[in-house]
Amino acid sequence: MGQDISAYLDGLLISNFTNYWEYINVDTLLTLQRPKTDFPDEHIFIMYHQITELYFKLCLHEMEQIAGNGKIIDANGEDKGWNKSLDINFFIDRLQRLDRYFEALTKSFDIMVVGMEKEQFQRFRMALLPASGFQSAQYRLIEFASTSLINLVQKDRREFVKNENLEKQYEYVYWKQGATEIATGQKTLTLEQFEKKYKSEFLAWIKRFEKNNIWGKFNQLDEQDQQNPKLREAMRNFDLQVNVFWPLVHYKSAVRYLHTKDSDIAASGGTNWQNYLPPRFQKRIFFPDLWTDQEKEEWGKGWVMEQILGGNPVS
Repeated sequence: MGQDISAYLDGLLISNFTNYWEYINVDTLLTLQRPKTDFPDEHIFIMYHQITELYFKLCLHEMEQIAGNGKIIDANGEDKGWNKSLDINFFIDRLQRLDRYFEALTKSFDIMVVGMEKEQFQRFRMALLPASGFQSAQYRLIEFASTSLINLVQKDRREFVKNENLEKQYEYVYWKQGATEIATGQKTLTLEQFEKKYKSEFLAWIKRFEKNNIWGKFNQLDEQDQQNPKLREAMRNFDLQVNVFWPLVHYKSAVRYLHTKDSDIAASGGTNWQNYLPPRFQKRIFFPDLWTDQEKEEWGKGWVMEQILGGNPVS
């Protein structure tokens, strides 16, 4: 910049040193748990969801880098053309980071599955209406940055809207079906509030990642790079982590806390968790061309057999 570097070094000599608690903002972080009831286990519920959102932020941080690698993207998300060729090693490294983040989440979910007293949860959850984990905007952004929007449309609507614009396809995104009232089929208050707050942001994000989502970046590679075994393994693992393991640990938790001998209890947001969470109903797959027809047909079946039903895993 044409300035004397020694002046900057002099500034460092008089700067205050940094403490751990200041750098991490520990005091602020520990004030962010504000339960609505006096049940002790509500603290577990809040803190684990906050941890989850931090992991989601890490994921989005990596996905932003993947989207920007190989292209110049301006502040408005406009594609300004090629910057350099997509670095496949960079791509693999970031995908492996994503895999580790979600693996940490799924392996830690026993904090929610068995880590709370059922009686406490069934009481304090009534104070949370109509809030729901369904309303995690960051999780939706992860989905939109992973694949073409058509792959997130309700499976029985994909053929119907495949040639429509993004706004039309968005109206049939799969998770809206999971947030309808079971009795009437109308949108729940949970969904209405969620869309009121985030719909514009979602559509802007979808447009930004239309060609620069993970699946789009994969398709920018030449055929030889697309056959890279480490890349394909990382992508397949990410697909499983997000679309099979993560929803199914939620399903396992719902079975524990919301299932009774005679009936199922509705989720706090009124979501139809029985049909919304199991992967076999939605067949939500980010990278369909990386799976065989049989694997897609049995999507999630092996994990359900092993973890939910207690049987032998099915490949």
